[in-house]
Amino acid sequence: MVKSSKGSRARTRGVLTKAVRHRGMPPVTQFLKTFEVGDKVIVRLEASDPHGMPHPRYQGRVCTVIRKVGRSYQVEFLDGGKRKVLIAHPIHLARAGVRLGSP
Repeated sequence: MVKSSKGSRARTRGVLTKAVRHRGMPPVTQFLKTFEVGDKVIVRLEASDPHGMPHPRYQGRVCTVIRKVGRSYQVEFLDGGKRKVLIAHPIHLARAGVRLGSP
């Protein structure tokens, strides 16, 4: 048997695929989003920009912004009772409670 791939983008066909009308790069305003410390955000991966992308297993997680790290944000959440911290570019974060057209 051939060993299955264990890369960071393995088994992400649905998560990192965009709808036909949403393909290409998003608007510049998406890259310039700002968040305040304590804001609730959702990890929403933008497939067209790999910079600062968290691991796909965290897609859909609701996190709290801890601080700003360069152009990115440090966010935390509980995973099975254990505190985890991610560093993500704002293009991969969306405000919690705001409904977007397509993932």
